[in-house]
Amino acid sequence: MVSSGLVLGIGGLVGIVAGPLVGSISDRSRSTRGRRRPWALVGVWVAAIFLVLTGLSEGPWLVGASWVGVSVGISVASAAFTALIADQLPSSQRGAASSAVGSSQAAGIVLGVGLVVLLGLGVFSGYLLLAAIIAVVGTLSALLLPDPPATASDLPPRSVTRPRLGSLRDRDFAWMLGGRLVANVGNALGTALFLFFLLHGLGQPTAEAQDNLLLLIVVYTVFVVIASVVTGILSDRTGKRRGLTVAATFVQAASGVAIVIVPTFEMTMVAAALMGLGYGSFSTVGLAFATDLLPDEQDHGRDLGIVNVTAALGQLIGPVLGAAFVALVGGFWLVFLMAAVLSVIGGLMTALARQPAPVPAPH
Repeated sequence: MVSSGLVLGIGGLVGIVAGPLVGSISDRSRSTRGRRRPWALVGVWVAAIFLVLTGLSEGPWLVGASWVGVSVGISVASAAFTALIADQLPSSQRGAASSAVGSSQAAGIVLGVGLVVLLGLGVFSGYLLLAAIIAVVGTLSALLLPDPPATASDLPPRSVTRPRLGSLRDRDFAWMLGGRLVANVGNALGTALFLFFLLHGLGQPTAEAQDNLLLLIVVYTVFVVIASVVTGILSDRTGKRRGLTVAATFVQAASGVAIVIVPTFEMTMVAAALMGLGYGSFSTVGLAFATDLLPDEQDHGRDLGIVNVTAALGQLIGPVLGAAFVALVGGFWLVFLMAAVLSVIGGLMTALARQPAPVPAPH
């Protein structure tokens, strides 16, 4: 268990590095096939191939090593696809595009697990099916989405040396990024330990806890999809992305408070719905808000790769903090309380980033 967790953690860290790195490379790509499309295809197929290898692997180290490849592939593809939003769309359409990204990720979890369960597939067959879905859908998306070759104005001059993380010096972008990271840690605290809370916090038998966990995941995911679609479109129509993003963190915080006050399974179901509403809105509108705050058009890929890192880093930090909080007080109330506190802090940090004026389409 320890070795598996260690390798999976390494895989997450490698993915965190890969996203901004490939985003930066794609920013400077002079390929006639587009800047983002080649990297999107590479990421999709790397993830698909390593998913198959994960299904074939035995033992924690081989599984973990294969999962490193999956993490890298997903990070590379995410950086490329996300950059297309900033490259091709005006501010008035980025909320809807971000909702497509957020809702498809959430729906993909339920669809993948549902297909595996309904078809009664084994481990390898399940991974093979998931890899096939990723390869087909990802390839079609990369080929069909517009990605014209970069013009001279899109690329930085070769003779100019640019700061590697210059975007972090931008006040508004830095506050948004910090708030996004803290709120993502709050989300991970509120969701990562659900199974252990059912087992040890509510005292449910193992089989019942596993069934209830699946139910919680479905409820959470359904509300993520609903919130992503509704708030993404709403943010396009109103232009008030900062306000919607901050409000979403308070809805997410309400989830943790609910469980602290009434620690029952029924309230946990309500909390899962609230967490889905809050996080679905936060991840979607927050991504659109991030694209509005990008400091430099010539570094879209790199900077959005950094934005994507906040979600991955939050998922790595959250479970570790959660385990520490459980050990500290011998229960789960502090985990959910801190999930609420960090969600609010993330929202307040986001509020310090100023809402930019709408800008026309870059192309």
